[in-house]
Amino acid sequence: MQVATRDVRLGPSGVEIERRMDGAMIVRSKTALKAYPARLTDRLEHWAAAEPERILFAQRRADGGWRKVTYGEALAAAGVVGQALLDFGLSTERPLAILSGNDIEHAILALAALYIGVPYAPISPAYSLVSTDFGKLGHVIGLLTPGTIYVANGARFEKALHFLQKDVASDARILFGAAPPKDIAAHAFDSLGPRDTSAADSAHASVDPDTIAKILFTSGSTGMPKGVINTQRRICSNQTMIAQSLAFLEDEPPVLVDWLPWNHTFGGNHNFGIALYNGGSLYIDEGKPVPNGIGATVRNLREIAPTLYFNVPVGYEALLPHFRSDRALRETFFSRLKMMYYAGAGLKLDVWEELETVAVEVIGQRIAMMTGLGSTETAPFALVSGRDEKRPGIVGLPAPGVELKLTVSGDKLEARLRGPNITPGYWRQPELTAKAFDDEGFYLLGDALKFVDPEVPNHGLLFDGRITEDFKLATGTWVNVGSVRMAALAALSPLVSDIVVCGHDRDDIRVMLYPEFAACRDLRAAVPSATPSEVFASAEEP
Repeated sequence: MQVATRDVRLGPSGVEIERRMDGAMIVRSKTALKAYPARLTDRLEHWAAAEPERILFAQRRADGGWRKVTYGEALAAAGVVGQALLDFGLSTERPLAILSGNDIEHAILALAALYIGVPYAPISPAYSLVSTDFGKLGHVIGLLTPGTIYVANGARFEKALHFLQKDVASDARILFGAAPPKDIAAHAFDSLGPRDTSAADSAHASVDPDTIAKILFTSGSTGMPKGVINTQRRICSNQTMIAQSLAFLEDEPPVLVDWLPWNHTFGGNHNFGIALYNGGSLYIDEGKPVPNGIGATVRNLREIAPTLYFNVPVGYEALLPHFRSDRALRETFFSRLKMMYYAGAGLKLDVWEELETVAVEVIGQRIAMMTGLGSTETAPFALVSGRDEKRPGIVGLPAPGVELKLTVSGDKLEARLRGPNITPGYWRQPELTAKAFDDEGFYLLGDALKFVDPEVPNHGLLFDGRITEDFKLATGTWVNVGSVRMAALAALSPLVSDIVVCGHDRDDIRVMLYPEFAACRDLRAAVPSATPSEVFASAEEP
């Protein structure tokens, strides 16, 4: 018996295609993009007037309760803190850098910077807390030349701050939330206090769609991080694209329980923006999808029922054992959930199917599992799937306002994107900006796509690997890395979590496997206490 999907209102998704003589195609949504705000803080002002007592942000206190900030409080704080940032001398050339992770002070600083039109840059905490040479931290701070640097805990970030003050940003003011750093002149966040906000209000009035809102740095996995410029236009247009595509956001204020880091476009633009733009509430999840972090997420989700949920695939995998064993968790989680959304990597089919099974057991319906395609440079929402997809990998169709160019690249179709959500370029790196766009202004995404059914384009597009990752064997044979990887993952699921394909200029293809220990242990019927060495050393057939 086919089980229905919980009803959720989505926007229209049909596309039109312009076919060119060279084989290229321009794919556009048939739905026009609606007018969008000039500034993201226009939405803050709207909700502060309409629902001043509604919770915007909430974060766990040390005593286990929730510290909450309403829309009215957030708007007032944005003006006061924005005035303090102006008093510190911040400007476009001297922006705000935030080195620590998600918390309420971070959120207020972000709103304050947006309010006065000064860029801010949330930076991966790992650059300060994990790195031993501070190479990437020095690189990004050197590019930014910040006027103020914020850390949630001065003692934890002390080594990084000493490095920056000595070598990179000696004239930057240091702002901390708790535990002042030793031997460094620093200001407590709480000292920003009440003050006249006339200059901040005046600055706010001059913010326009082309004002730089924030700078998000790419991961730097293939080199040093690049600073992606985010204007007010691209953030606001992107949130309007999301609202049109996920039309149910207009039906009730969204509630998010979210751990995804704000230094990344998925958490910091997409999810942070969804809550603010649509008058929703964002509960900051201090957990992580790792063994010593998933417990905090489970605690939060047992208490707060989200209306939509975002995660990376490994996050859903980490939650599944808890859904199986914890009735209160699964009943709360699915009670009012309209949609689950994954991004950042492909979701394994067995995980998809088990999430569906749990949902059906709890509420008697499937929950729409959706994804899309985008990047830091696209704000990130660009393509979005439908609610009735039956398997992972379908990335959907262009959102309203987005143009997708598919150009022939060997036997693949290379994806390029254009629209108001696309970055104008990289901060202070014009040579990289020039390389990122084609002669028509389309951003070179680097991904390959193909139609699920070329005869019926409205069925959507499939991710078809990275253009730059394919290689040739010594025989001259091209290896389609994306296809090999996805086929191998499907064949070996659930025994492996990831696969690296290699063999450039060699005689054959080799793969490096990342085993999924629990599944391998179960396959060998090993005792729960068996170590990885004991499980993987076994040469017996299961």
